[in-house]
Amino acid sequence: MDYGLIGERLPHSFSKEIHEKIADYHYSLKELKPDEVKDFILSKNFKAINVTIPYKQTVIPFLDEISAEAEAIGAVNTIVNRGGVLCGYNTDFGGMRALIERTEVELKYKKALILGTGGTSKTAAAVCERLGAKAILRVSRSGREGSITYEQAYADHSDADVIINTTPCGMYPDIFACPIDPDRFPNLSGVIDAVYNPLCTTLILRAKERGINAAGGLYMLVAQAVLAAQHFMDKELETVALTNRIYNEIYFSKRNIALSGMPGSGKSTVGRIIAEQLDRELIDTDALITERAGEITKIFSEHGEAYFRDLETAVIREISSRSGKVISLGGGAILRRENVDALRHNGEIFFIDRSPDFLIPTDDRPLADEKEKIMRLYDARIDRYMSTADYIIDGDCDPDDVADSVINGE
Repeated sequence: MDYGLIGERLPHSFSKEIHEKIADYHYSLKELKPDEVKDFILSKNFKAINVTIPYKQTVIPFLDEISAEAEAIGAVNTIVNRGGVLCGYNTDFGGMRALIERTEVELKYKKALILGTGGTSKTAAAVCERLGAKAILRVSRSGREGSITYEQAYADHSDADVIINTTPCGMYPDIFACPIDPDRFPNLSGVIDAVYNPLCTTLILRAKERGINAAGGLYMLVAQAVLAAQHFMDKELETVALTNRIYNEIYFSKRNIALSGMPGSGKSTVGRIIAEQLDRELIDTDALITERAGEITKIFSEHGEAYFRDLETAVIREISSRSGKVISLGGGAILRRENVDALRHNGEIFFIDRSPDFLIPTDDRPLADEKEKIMRLYDARIDRYMSTADYIIDGDCDPDDVADSVINGE
């Protein structure tokens, strides 16, 4: 291959999409087993590559030259083949710094805990040092390689100001995992997670709930790719502008659009229009439950609402790990906080606020099959709809206009 990425498991990498937005070159993803790395590197059958976990340190002995920054960090994520001379660089440093500064996480005079001991953790430590952190501790399960254990972090360093996760914990497909309990660090002012899939990890969600500046790794991924492309092509790029443009494009394409609202508010109709316009898959949670468990009216009559809500939660947990979808939610989906949290891993919630006078009762909605039920339901739920929405959309107009408002975030 000419350009690409090597790593152990790459099925859900965004790097190909990102690099092919940066410049006009074909970018490949190549999975390698540990015993294949040496032969691949020494074959020199590439122009330039990126390196991801777990090989950022593995590749170093096979390179001819290493930049001073990469050597100081002890990790390489970019290799350029210059006429048979393999040159290693670390653009993760610039990517991590860009993410931290964009998120406005202050490190000067702060204590930072870095989760993990791999190449990215070394990069994070170097960035923290450059930004003036007063104390930098790496945390691992084993406590090896100069790190402390998680137990020691809880017991002796609960005064930490910043946490940076460089482990794969919380990465797709295990998106509900969390590497550390942020609530045990009352002084936290910033949380950074190098994981970019899902867009928002459980660690980041929990930090944001406390009003802490926090962000996942997508911006870092894009920023380091732009910096790597400069080495690939040996030319200067407008790095900030290019990073911001590509980040916004990738984020929008990966973000799920979840439509909430009352029964009969037009979520399914609007969802179909959006899915068609954006060329995305539409997932209707009620339809998926019906397909798997039978008619909703029958589920309610035979098993009760709580049973239905459990089915609904299971479906939402499943589809929340996917990206780039349009999701039409059942009217009561946002009643459970766990559903809202699950949806926010990869998406944002758009409340279709249709006036109750325009909501029509139908027999297939057990809680909204009479006008009086609809009015009571609206009064009971409106505050919840509002508080869980990232966007509130006027649902009283034409469905095409509602769809346009959702797409434009208005």
